Amino acid sequence: MRPLFTAALLATSMFTLPTAAHAQAMTAEEAAALRAELAALKAQVQTLEARLDAAAVAPAPAATPAPVPAPATPPATAKPATEIAWKGAPEIRTADGWSFKPRGRVQVDVAGIDAPAGVLGNRGGTATEFRRVYLGVDGKIPGGFSYRVEADVANSEVELTDVYLTYGPGPVSVTVGQVKPFWGLDELTSDLFTSHLERAAFASAFGFERRVGLSAQYKGKAVLLQGGVFGDNARDLTDSNHAIGVDARAVWMPKFGETQLHLGGSIHYRDPNNPAAIGRYRARPFVHTTDVRLVDTGELDVDSERGLGVEGALITGPFHAAAEGYWQKVQRTGAADPTFFGGYAEVGMVLTGGDRRGYKDGAFDRLKPSNPITAGGIGAIEVNARYDYLDLNDAGLVGGRQRTGLMSLVWAPVEYVRLTASYGRVRVEDARIAAAGGDRDYSADTFGLRTQIDF
Repeated sequence: MRPLFTAALLATSMFTLPTAAHAQAMTAEEAAALRAELAALKAQVQTLEARLDAAAVAPAPAATPAPVPAPATPPATAKPATEIAWKGAPEIRTADGWSFKPRGRVQVDVAGIDAPAGVLGNRGGTATEFRRVYLGVDGKIPGGFSYRVEADVANSEVELTDVYLTYGPGPVSVTVGQVKPFWGLDELTSDLFTSHLERAAFASAFGFERRVGLSAQYKGKAVLLQGGVFGDNARDLTDSNHAIGVDARAVWMPKFGETQLHLGGSIHYRDPNNPAAIGRYRARPFVHTTDVRLVDTGELDVDSERGLGVEGALITGPFHAAAEGYWQKVQRTGAADPTFFGGYAEVGMVLTGGDRRGYKDGAFDRLKPSNPITAGGIGAIEVNARYDYLDLNDAGLVGGRQRTGLMSLVWAPVEYVRLTASYGRVRVEDARIAAAGGDRDYSADTFGLRTQIDF
């Protein structure tokens, strides 16, 4: 490397000489001067080479390693302020505990009844109706509160259904507003999930309906306790209506593997608080498209009502069974006190593999297809059979007895759409309405098809 450097310096110095020195011959003095300059340049070059050698031999100072940067702490993922989920309709939730969801259902029935001549008049045959059209909202409020406001707009008059506020951050909750008192399994199962078009006959005969009141509930892993004090339905609350009732229910609902057991009972008391109170006990023949009641006590004076219900159910795999009984004792002011009775027994089977009837919080729940038509399947298919009994004859009153055999076929192509076909054979004794020949013991056939969507 050094010879090359020396040669480069000498060559450079040659170019620095006057151009005239190359253009003419040198004199002796000029040659001597050139040699002296070259010797001086050589000495300078040697000095530079010595310095370069010293620099090469001396160890280079150790380079200070660059500091290794500390691993960056990943930024905390901030929970989004608002989330939108889908549960049949959009549900909006915020990080601080608010939620809001529109809700509703539409049920369209095509149903009819065939009875002996003279029973139905022009109120029989086949008819179509919007059985229910519910619209409302529900949600949660920070601090353990939840709410629901809902109304049925199927008829010309809007009727409030569930309207309540609940507080319950733990297993105990308190509710104020209009809800269903704790009547029993069939009544507390939503009409979205019932196995037939209509509930048990005793539910309508004994006046089961939503009422305004204050109630509380304890829900444990296998125990459900419910109780409340109620007035009347919101549409019937007037200055002259001072009715008050107490309702309580207890359910034992253990689960053994895949088997769900349900055993419960309920008690009820209602005082109209009106000496002129009138009651009437009657039921439609399992179709709502007719207002004919084949069993009917007519109007009675009612001092108070006492009710006792027992209920049981079993779900194991695709099979389920359920049964209820209910006794309604009516205390009257000037006559004997009758006790009416109603009940049913049911069995059912889900035919599609992997599906079973739902159950939640002491009531039957949604039938969810594991292979819906959106995934190329056929949805969920369920068949049910029920025997229903209602006796409104007692203590000299003849309201009639009604025995009904029911069959239904339920198809849920997707989770929020459901079609139910039902057939019933109704046998009536001591009917309120006589046939054309005067006979009060006869049979009628009912049938119906419901198309339903909810969100």
